[in-house]
Amino acid sequence: MNLILTLRILGALLICLSGTLLLPIPFSLFYKDGAWTAFLFSALISLIIGSLLFYRCQSRKDMSVREGFAIVTFGWSFFALFGALPYLLSGAITAPIDAIFETMSGFTTTGSTILTQIEGFPPSLLFWRALTHWMGGMGIIVLSLAILPMLGVGGMQLFKAEVPGPTADRLKPRIQDTATLLWGVYLLLTVLETFLLMLGGMSFFDAICHAFATLATGGFSTRDASVAAYDSAYIDGIITLFMFLAGVNFTLHFQALRGRLRDFHRNEEFRCYLGITLFATLLLLIFNWSGGIYQSFGDNLRYSLFQVCSILTTTGFGTADYELWPVITQYILVLLMFIGGCAGSTGGGIKVARVLLLFKHAQVQLFRLIHPRAVRLVKLGTRPVDREVIHAILGFFALFIGVFVTASLLMAACGMDLISGGAAVVACLSNIGPGLGTVGPTDNYAHIPVLGKSVLIFCMLMGRLELFTVLVLFFPSFWRK
Repeated sequence: MNLILTLRILGALLICLSGTLLLPIPFSLFYKDGAWTAFLFSALISLIIGSLLFYRCQSRKDMSVREGFAIVTFGWSFFALFGALPYLLSGAITAPIDAIFETMSGFTTTGSTILTQIEGFPPSLLFWRALTHWMGGMGIIVLSLAILPMLGVGGMQLFKAEVPGPTADRLKPRIQDTATLLWGVYLLLTVLETFLLMLGGMSFFDAICHAFATLATGGFSTRDASVAAYDSAYIDGIITLFMFLAGVNFTLHFQALRGRLRDFHRNEEFRCYLGITLFATLLLLIFNWSGGIYQSFGDNLRYSLFQVCSILTTTGFGTADYELWPVITQYILVLLMFIGGCAGSTGGGIKVARVLLLFKHAQVQLFRLIHPRAVRLVKLGTRPVDREVIHAILGFFALFIGVFVTASLLMAACGMDLISGGAAVVACLSNIGPGLGTVGPTDNYAHIPVLGKSVLIFCMLMGRLELFTVLVLFFPSFWRK
């Protein structure tokens, strides 16, 4: 691997990060929270170290697949490390592991937090939390649509099976053009949601922070009670809509802006995603009604649909304490945690397309047991899926379960109970945020020991970068020439 080239690109990423660290300063000056110096010094540190790496590490070689893996993984790690500086320098968070946990949770759009009193936190730091969501959400879209397929991993491998052509997984042949178009769609949806939330009575600050968190499927709120603090059916409806949209493949949004609305119906993954949302909501409606949780159909629909979209899209916002709901509804929500959003969305989890193809592959295997000589292919939409893609999905699923089991055992070793430890792992590995037990929707992650937080930080990174991208770095052969 070309270490010099890798360090040079990481330096360029830090230079870009230094610019974003200046964005919360106007909010700090406006609210007079005194944190502007922390952001200024953090930006200078990032700029200096980034410049040293960029200008000192000169390489004329082209980037290969190995450098790509390293840059993606270490780039996200660098963002978490240097993005934690404002918390530490301002004194708002004193423990380095807590600051890194909060920042990694932001950039990976997980939404797990160690903060116990969010409303007493400096506003500029709350804006920084939301901004890390927004940047991480856009970053993962660009990765999943344009970069990870080049490395041979990523959810958009599945998109190739449904759309013809060698560059079907990109909106434009060049990565730069793809990123520009995606930024446009992402920015448009963010501005639209901010405006609609302000119409519902939110301040500009709260509206933009919640829009950042919604479109990135992150879940960081400016209120201790999350979205429930506003107690508004209108706000719940707007956020539910945009959570659902954020969990959709962003190429479909782009095609919709071009007038190709039929692409939503033609996309089998979207139809499955919509079906899961409606079916899960129906089940929650039935069980919450039979359990006497909500007597009004309107309230039942409002809270059930919101929570289904929040968990399925891995956003993690809350309008109700679902731990007070019937156990069966909690079990349904846990299943949704594993599924996640669509490939090419800001959502985490295994992804709807992978789950869909897993079931189709199982169906084909059962069919072959009955008809050994029959030839039947796994299809996504109308096109057959390559065996390599099926093998990659099986490998991803095996790794996901393996990491989940291993991390859960480590959380148990830290003294956490079975429900809390397992829920914390799946919540971080699927980039959701809230879990069950002591990390439920009304709790936080502050009480978890240092080892447990370290495990969960690693789970956030692996879950956000599709597992393979991170785990491949642990093979000794990766580092050999």
